[in-house]
Formats: sequence, structure tokens, C-alpha cells
Amino acid sequence: MQLHKSMSEDAVLAELGHRLERHRVERNRTQAELAEQAGIGRATLQRIERGDSVQMTSIVKLMRALELLSALDAAVPESIAFPIAELERQQRRSRRRARGRHGGPGGRAPSPDEQPWGWGEGPGTSA
Repeated sequence: MQLHKSMSEDAVLAELGHRLERHRVERNRTQAELAEQAGIGRATLQRIERGDSVQMTSIVKLMRALELLSALDAAVPESIAFPIAELERQQRRSRRRARGRHGGPGGRAPSPDEQPWGWGEGPGTSA
């Protein structure tokens, strides 16, 4: 059975428990043997295989004993590269604010032709 987002947490735990149980059986180990090798109690292993909630350290110990610990790299990678997010991140890094020599309004210095505007000045008014 494939895990998918519409599954409840209980259903996901049950499926993971079944998968771990199948790995134990494929390796021809009893619950007692595997629990001892993993350093967990037999009752804890039974809870895992039933799909009950257990401490994450118990899952890690069990996966190490089953030589499945490296599978966690595929299940939970260090990071996932999203091309669009990376492009946006690069654009943010390269974006700079435009600044003129004087850093005035609009980031530019007025040209020599421009006269600053003042009250009572402008087209159609006399000074």
C-alpha cells in the first residue's frame, strides 16, 4: 500500500508497522531476537508492528537493527531543491536598490536644468 496525504496518522503508523514486520520476517528473526538486537523491549516491538505510537528512538533503533537506517535519507532528505524557490532566492540576492550620487528622492541627483519647485512658482505665475 502506498502512503498518501489523505491517510490518517493511525493508518500511516499501521502501514509502517506492517512494513517493519515484513522486514523482520524476511530476515527470519523472531520478535524477541530483533527486540534484543535493537535494544528495545519485545512489547515495544509488538506495539510498532501493530502500528501503535511509540518513541522515535525506538523506531531508529529498530531500523538500525534491520539495516534500514539509510532508508531515512530517502524518506526525509536533508533538503529538497525546488527550482522556482531557488530562482527567487537568486533574484533576491542580485536585487539592489538604485541610489544616486546624493541619495536624494528617487535615488538621483537633480540635473542642472531642473529647478526645485516652490510655492507660487510654476507655469502661469509670476514671481
